[in-house]
Amino acid sequence: MTLTSQDDLDGLQEVGRIVANTLHGMAKAIEPGMTTRELDDIGRAMLESAGAISAPEQTYGFPGATCISVNEEIAHGIPGDRIIRTGDLVNIDVSASRNGYFADTGATFRSGPVPLALDKLCRDGKRAMQIGIAQVGADKPLAGIGAAIGRFASARGYTLIRNLASHGVGRALHEYPEEIATWPNRRDRRRIHKGLVLTVEPLLSMGGLWATQGDDDWTLYAEPRAPAVQYEHTVVATDRGAIIVTLPH
Repeated sequence: MTLTSQDDLDGLQEVGRIVANTLHGMAKAIEPGMTTRELDDIGRAMLESAGAISAPEQTYGFPGATCISVNEEIAHGIPGDRIIRTGDLVNIDVSASRNGYFADTGATFRSGPVPLALDKLCRDGKRAMQIGIAQVGADKPLAGIGAAIGRFASARGYTLIRNLASHGVGRALHEYPEEIATWPNRRDRRRIHKGLVLTVEPLLSMGGLWATQGDDDWTLYAEPRAPAVQYEHTVVATDRGAIIVTLPH
């Protein structure tokens, strides 16, 4: 989507606040012993109370209101009977629509104390997203996002999952530009135009290179198997950089 009016920005920011508030409400509710379905129920209730519709359910028939991925699951985990335990990494991805506008956000949270290396991975994963967002602006190269993230990851000994990309969003969950690499991609010559709405969502890993699909046709795992974290915001490109629309209020 390309923003063309203040009404567009207002509509996008409204649903952005809803998904952000839902994400952080779910994060606060994480407790060892609860199931991922119970956590998803909290997210569903928050979306519904705000008048929003789960985008993965609406768009793809996903079997849950939100995607919840634990430990070896790195994305698109189906909420179910899995019990969250102390020391788990829990990735929550919340995307929704309201009044025809879509926003997408996500983050990896710690369930209680985690090993120091995983704690650092979480902090660096969030930093990788921020570094990518700093490359968003009118007339900047789209590939600059992945180039900057790649430099950061390489300098710290991490890998990036290279087949789960950022994407355009706004009037649909996934739209032009369909795939935006969050890893170095010198072949991409596209530029970011003013008003473009997109996600920035690198998957930082301690060895994983690719996402492979599990037996349920939804859940994704790192290949080779390794811890991975993901942090995501929906942003709008302007002449002065990026506006982040998925901030809680």
